[in-house]
Amino acid sequence: MSECEFPTGNASSDEIDSILKTAKTIAVIGLSPKEDRPSHYVSKYMKEHGYRVIPVNPGQTTLLGETCYRSLLDVPEDVDVVDIFREASAVPEIVDQAIAKKAKAVWMQSGIVHNAAAEKARAAGLQVVMNKCVMVEHRRALGGQ
Repeated sequence: MSECEFPTGNASSDEIDSILKTAKTIAVIGLSPKEDRPSHYVSKYMKEHGYRVIPVNPGQTTLLGETCYRSLLDVPEDVDVVDIFREASAVPEIVDQAIAKKAKAVWMQSGIVHNAAAEKARAAGLQVVMNKCVMVEHRRALGGQ
């Protein structure tokens, strides 16, 4: 699979707005402990704006004051959005876990696209956002700072 894939279908601005307005819990796959990494500062921003952020990183025990889990399937509570900060090749397995977890949406951050996994997620009833930053979209949709 090419790492330079373009989304063949993506959530509209209205769909993105709906995801952001209804979601309460975001599992962040690949949340880094390094404060200068997008996964860290984007997650911190979302937490500061009222979302429950659940870190998923097998190399960590806590991040942003939250228990960190080895995989999405280890998270003991319901998840609304699965926010992916991993390389595109990791997306199909994460999507399978999101489907098993009965998440409502899969969000592939800026630079991450996997059309086949996106189609699988949509077929299972999940909303899909690709190649967009959740923080940028939150600021656009909800006027967050």
